[in-house]
Amino acid sequence: MSVQLLADLSVFVLSLLLGFEVIGRVPTTLHTPLMSAANAVHGIVLAGALAIALTAEGVLGYALVFVTAAFAAMNVVGGYVVTDRMLEMFRPRKGER
Repeated sequence: MSVQLLADLSVFVLSLLLGFEVIGRVPTTLHTPLMSAANAVHGIVLAGALAIALTAEGVLGYALVFVTAAFAAMNVVGGYVVTDRMLEMFRPRKGER
């Protein structure tokens, strides 16, 4: 295991723990607006995962890049789905105008 891979793995694990800690402390009323506003950040994470893919070496490096890119893509898609559902609540229903 190279030093660079160990450093990348350390950053990944620390960011995972920090993300759980931050999201766990957000009040329920702010979670949906926060998630919809964070789509740009998740897009940057996805771009970062693709940039790291250029320097990945070995099976473990490629597996970490794949997992990181998959989680970032799920966050982007999930954020847009939640935003769409949230905005659906404010649209008038058919026949209510």
